[in-house]
Amino acid sequence: MSESLDGKVAVITGAASGIGLATTERLLARGATVVMADRNEAALAELAAKLGERAIPQVTDLLDGDSCAAMVPEVLAKVDHIDILYCNAGTYIGGDLTETTPEAIDRMLNLNVNAVMKNVHAVVPHMSARKTGDIVVTCSIAGHFPTWWEPVYAASKWAMTCFVQTMRRQMIPHGVRVMQVSPGPVVSALLADWPEENLRKAKESGSLIEPEEVADAVEYMLTRKRTVTIRDMLVLPTNFDRV
Repeated sequence: MSESLDGKVAVITGAASGIGLATTERLLARGATVVMADRNEAALAELAAKLGERAIPQVTDLLDGDSCAAMVPEVLAKVDHIDILYCNAGTYIGGDLTETTPEAIDRMLNLNVNAVMKNVHAVVPHMSARKTGDIVVTCSIAGHFPTWWEPVYAASKWAMTCFVQTMRRQMIPHGVRVMQVSPGPVVSALLADWPEENLRKAKESGSLIEPEEVADAVEYMLTRKRTVTIRDMLVLPTNFDRV
């Protein structure tokens, strides 16, 4: 049976666009309060005004160490507790390893891996003390298959699969569920570096999914009764045939 999200407080990173925004809208529709964490202050202000008083802006740059460390304390100054942390913010590097730069590699690993671990590290004491909570991470099908055409991105998502599945076990005694959702290619800013022709062909062939499809999966995971954990949900375009 579906559990209610009425009165729940969620924090979503990367909430100003794509999967983060779609999930924000979905959880608001289910009665939750959503703290929208993103570095884009102007977008957050506009969205909060549009979405209503249960959408609370939180300006955080996860690539800035001080800003990242301050996120959970700043959130808890705005709301009295956190029921859900959805670590969704991320970036993408495609192509061969030799086609990227050390600086781009650092940026990807800092955002896709380090920031997630730091956010979870910050919220775990709060959730453990309350003996309840849900942590969800946006992973990828690239975290389950050796996607040779994007080794840096795949490595970051394999790291997240390991992190989520080890933390899931650690948090069982504390009443905290730790889960991940693993989408295939999603129409979002992460595909901004795709060649326009490739993107067009992928859309026409049905090889991309919309952010709302991922939001559906996250909603399902969060609304299971507390005795059920959806440890990972793979969401693929039906016509995606690369894995």
